[in-house]
Amino acid sequence: MNYKSDVLVIGAGGAGLTAALHAKESGARVIVITKEYPTRSQTCMAQGGINAALGNVEEDSVESHIANTLKSAHGEADEAAVRFMCSEAINAVEWLDSIGVCFSRAKDAKIAQRALGGASAARACYAQDYTGLKILHTIYDRCLQENIEMKNEKYLLELLKDEEGRVKGAKVLDIRSGEVEVYEANAVIMASGGYSRIYDKNSTNSTASTGDGIAVALRAGAKLIDMEFIQFHPTGLKGSSILISESARGEGGHIVNSKGVRFTNELAPRDELSRAINAEIAKGEQVFLDIRHLGEELINEGLPQERKLAKLYENVDPVHEIIPIRPVAHYTMGGIEVDHKSQTSLSGLYACGECANHRVHGANRLGGNSLLEIVVFGKEAGLNAAKFALSQNTESSYIEQPDVMNDIKAGKNEIDFYSFRQHIGDMFYKDVGIVRTREQLESALKEILEIKEKLPLMGVKDTSKVYNTNLVEFIEFRNVLAVCEQVVSSALKREVSCGAHYIV
Repeated sequence: MNYKSDVLVIGAGGAGLTAALHAKESGARVIVITKEYPTRSQTCMAQGGINAALGNVEEDSVESHIANTLKSAHGEADEAAVRFMCSEAINAVEWLDSIGVCFSRAKDAKIAQRALGGASAARACYAQDYTGLKILHTIYDRCLQENIEMKNEKYLLELLKDEEGRVKGAKVLDIRSGEVEVYEANAVIMASGGYSRIYDKNSTNSTASTGDGIAVALRAGAKLIDMEFIQFHPTGLKGSSILISESARGEGGHIVNSKGVRFTNELAPRDELSRAINAEIAKGEQVFLDIRHLGEELINEGLPQERKLAKLYENVDPVHEIIPIRPVAHYTMGGIEVDHKSQTSLSGLYACGECANHRVHGANRLGGNSLLEIVVFGKEAGLNAAKFALSQNTESSYIEQPDVMNDIKAGKNEIDFYSFRQHIGDMFYKDVGIVRTREQLESALKEILEIKEKLPLMGVKDTSKVYNTNLVEFIEFRNVLAVCEQVVSSALKREVSCGAHYIV
């Protein structure tokens, strides 16, 4: 089945839906496809807040926001891009407020703000500890009001290009039916999310964050940059890796060891704090988040989700008990290289959100800037993709490529690929994790290449068409291997420590 639009958006998280809204408002016909469902997007996990120098709680400025972002980035950010993002932050929050995001409010009815790690002021505008979820649901509601066409359970297989190399759409697997569909468009916006799930269970991310869009863009010829920069969140629950938001520390939570001693600055940038916790664990200590002193009223009002998660996944009530934690993979700063218009190295392909690299996070993302990035650059991607799509006078058709599904189904089923998923995740956590050595990186790359060689023997066992999860998970596994190779290769090229890439 074939579908046509001016702009095809791949991914229905905060960035993709923001892009879709602005593309539609520009007069473009828009279709959004998503691997799962919009309300399951990783945007929901951005709980702490969205940065904007409103100055509602204490004196703040855009220049301070810029300075904090650049410092956290360890010299690897583009100052012009950072300046643009931080300067647009106030407009972004005002836009979210205007479309109905239910931000928490201070006593004077202004949007409430809290301090997050690396910030010089209380800058993060929040909605309890559900900020990303409430932003996502509000933008999704607005997309529905605008009658933007959403197609769920569509798995991206490959990008389509014409004879001149321009991206003209995508081939997609309909997960429900097992049929391959074609989506033709004059511009494609990749908003498919990050790749933290290459760490498997050692990640806060959903199982869907396997870097699919990045892997597909790479195969199409797009350029990737800074793939080695992977942020570990200091406060994942020890047993499940479920995220305990930075909002808990922003409200005054303490990090303590088994002896009850505070050993680090809780509001340090995430790379520094994760290394401090990792070092404590390496000494044989257990590490905990302590928010008991905040009191039940504040916890229930400002941190209700964190209390629920701790009780559900660790059987700990943080009102009365300390929460066992460890750092886990959370956010990926690397991705598809884009310019100031959010355009990739391929004509007709734009990117925004965590799959894109606008060079605003550098080597370490500042807490509160991820939600800001998706709103600011989601808008830019939508506007620029629509402008490009509507400027195309000719409807050049795509070049038919060999069917990727034939290659996948031709594989033999002699080796169970599932056994490698967890192994790769654990191996990456150990060797391509918070602290790395060159020997570990070389060993990891060798192992990834050896597993890739075995791919033809890891075919799909389930031959059914309808809801073939075995097929989907195998394609994910192929993408994970491609992304893992890029991460380790990129890490080996950077021989000195920088932010989240800490090598000894």
